[in-house]
Amino acid sequence: MAGGATHDGVTDQDLLARHVEGDPDAFGELVRRHRDRLWAVALRTLGDREEAADAVQDALVSAYRAAHTFRGQAAVTTWLHRITVNACLDRARKAASRKTAPVDDTERMEQLLEPHESASAPAERNDLHRQLLEALGTLPTDQRAALVLVDMQGYPVAEAARILDVPAGTIKSRCARGRARLLPLLAHLRPDGSGESRKPGPERNRTQGASVPPAAGPSEAGPGDSTAVKGGGGRA
Repeated sequence: MAGGATHDGVTDQDLLARHVEGDPDAFGELVRRHRDRLWAVALRTLGDREEAADAVQDALVSAYRAAHTFRGQAAVTTWLHRITVNACLDRARKAASRKTAPVDDTERMEQLLEPHESASAPAERNDLHRQLLEALGTLPTDQRAALVLVDMQGYPVAEAARILDVPAGTIKSRCARGRARLLPLLAHLRPDGSGESRKPGPERNRTQGASVPPAAGPSEAGPGDSTAVKGGGGRA
């Protein structure tokens, strides 16, 4: 079967089923549809471009191999996000054992911004994004993952709970603890320094506390097609 056009109108679940049945193009279409959001979650969870790229690649390889285990109990995108977050957490735990110092190299941090924005964005926006990534890096990986999904990616608590495979109450607790830890680090980024946002956003079942300022946008610039999947093995 040739060409992505043959998959127009085909659901994610049907694409996964076609992949299991041997369609050589079906999984590539799934990757095309979801790669940007998976990349954004990985980058914001890990705060490191290379680690995020490797985590996404690990996750896609795992999903490719484990497609036959999908039973339709959740949306395909939820299933893919769960695999990706698990791959990120695995890498974060390994990185924690190395205990590297916080990164303050300006050139490297600027690579975490979208290529189209890093050259022209106002300096204060770059600085906010840099401080946000550094602050998130101080959190335990479980709190960081919950905050990335709920506060930065905009998932409802219930959906984040399905992605991380934990109760909704656990997500709320992790978000509350993470916001409390971020508050003294990020309060000065608010216009009046008080920790109050300029405009009240959607509540999305949030617990009262400091919310994470939005990062560079709804999706980060992803790795090139040539590095979409390069091996490894995340956790399905």
